[in-house]
Amino acid sequence: MSILIKNIKELLQVRNTNVTIVKGDDMKVLPTLKNAYVLIEHDTIVEYGSMDDYYNMNAEEVIDATGKIVLPTWCDSHTHIVYAGDRTQEFVDRINGLSYEDIANRGGGILNSAKTLQNTSEDELYEQASKRLIEVIKMGTGAIEIKSGYGLTVEAELKMLRVISRLKKDFPVKVKPTLLAAHAIPEAYKNNKEGFMDLVVNEMIPAVSKEKLAEYIDVFCEKGYFDLEDTERVLEAAIKHRLIPKLHVNQFNAFGGVDLGVKYKALSVDHLEELNPEDISALQNSNTMPVALPSCSYFLSIPYTPGRKLIDAGLPLALATDYNPGSTPSGNMNFVVSTACIKMKLTPEEAINAATINGAYAMGISNMYGSICRGKKANLIITKAIPSYHYLPYAFGENHIDTVIINGKRF
Repeated sequence: MSILIKNIKELLQVRNTNVTIVKGDDMKVLPTLKNAYVLIEHDTIVEYGSMDDYYNMNAEEVIDATGKIVLPTWCDSHTHIVYAGDRTQEFVDRINGLSYEDIANRGGGILNSAKTLQNTSEDELYEQASKRLIEVIKMGTGAIEIKSGYGLTVEAELKMLRVISRLKKDFPVKVKPTLLAAHAIPEAYKNNKEGFMDLVVNEMIPAVSKEKLAEYIDVFCEKGYFDLEDTERVLEAAIKHRLIPKLHVNQFNAFGGVDLGVKYKALSVDHLEELNPEDISALQNSNTMPVALPSCSYFLSIPYTPGRKLIDAGLPLALATDYNPGSTPSGNMNFVVSTACIKMKLTPEEAINAATINGAYAMGISNMYGSICRGKKANLIITKAIPSYHYLPYAFGENHIDTVIINGKRF
């Protein structure tokens, strides 16, 4: 299958060489090409350029993009979209004054999701997650990381990861699976955290490794959940089983999780709503990607990740949704990009770089995803006719997407 997209008003994220990460001042630059075309063969971008240099090209399908903008699909590097049911009542509870911590302390939050998931069949879980995945692809997501963590038993975590494997097989979108082994202390281990840590390290991680169900390991490194010692123990065990670290850190408290992530060469450290100078220094001497989750801050009314400080310190930044039932029941990357501009004071250029190239880097796939480059995967968004790409974050309440192409095919 070949597709030619021509008369493109502006082609975004054009890279003549295969750039895989953008940092600091370079994030302010979004290379574009006006009045452009793109040629796709099978699942690959094979050519692009100015319509001034266009010659008669043969393609099975020709799309006229007059007045429209074309850009790479969003790369969402942090989600929990495999879950059962919802947590609508907790949403109402927060409106009525309960905090995230209050809800968790009375058996809600992650434990609520775990109980529901444990009582949901694998097929039903797959059906629910499939609907969510279809929705986010239609909203422009072309690569996605999906975590476990709502199982909290060996059997239920394996069930979640098998569902993720089915999604990876059945859908054209790029899926990267993560074992979030230490997400919360289950009720059965309420007074025996050490026993749960033994379960994670001695049973859960080896079982997942044996079935090759995950590429990454994650830990909720946070007060009241898993401390630095717990996190280090999980990472040590995971690395022996060749799982690459990605960490939840600094959502509510900053106490050394970033430095620990850097020590263990984490691919990313995510959340970072609370950040101190030591965290920034640690990241400056690493290849670890800081990831902001502004939809979570919006939904929970907590601080936003200080993305300006990170970028101004010469660091890269990625954006992701944190799609989950408790703190971010949305996988809309378009809203994430808008919120990063409005609340985190990122420029549109910085936000688009963070949601494409750097999002791909945070999944270890930026060599093939995240930019318009010859030889990369043909995962593209074609917008409706809009005034400029600045309009994408500006008009945050509108759906600007006309067409999504995944692996060289319309989705």
